[in-house]
Amino acid sequence: MDWLSEHAWAAWLGVAAVLGAAELVSLDLVLIMLAVGALAGGVSAALGAAVVAQILIAGVASIAMLALVRPGLVAKLHQGPELRLGHSKLVGQRAVVTQRITGLNVGQIKLAGETWTAAPYDEHITIEPGATVEVFEIRGATAYVHPVAELGE
Repeated sequence: MDWLSEHAWAAWLGVAAVLGAAELVSLDLVLIMLAVGALAGGVSAALGAAVVAQILIAGVASIAMLALVRPGLVAKLHQGPELRLGHSKLVGQRAVVTQRITGLNVGQIKLAGETWTAAPYDEHITIEPGATVEVFEIRGATAYVHPVAELGE
């Protein structure tokens, strides 16, 4: 018993290691929070705290990790990146008109470094070369665009 009281930090470290290894199997982020609590108990043991204080510190640290840290981590892991694939990722981007666009004749724009066939979203307008447009929709290989209102207009 004397050895255990003198080396309680090692016992806490062992508990933390077992909990950490078990977390690799469960992947629910509960056991790793308990492992952090065990590490806090180990630190308190290394600093000479009484066994009751070690247990209280480990318990409080575990509960704090479960209540404060785990929910944010779980939410972050369950929230994936917004995936916009294909042409839909171009909708909303701005482009520059390189060839006149009218309701009767399609023109061209420079969009994301590529030349695209473009038509006006509103077929009653004409968009001159050099104008900045926003892509409203893409149908097939044609971008339907609308001029961007410049400040001061």
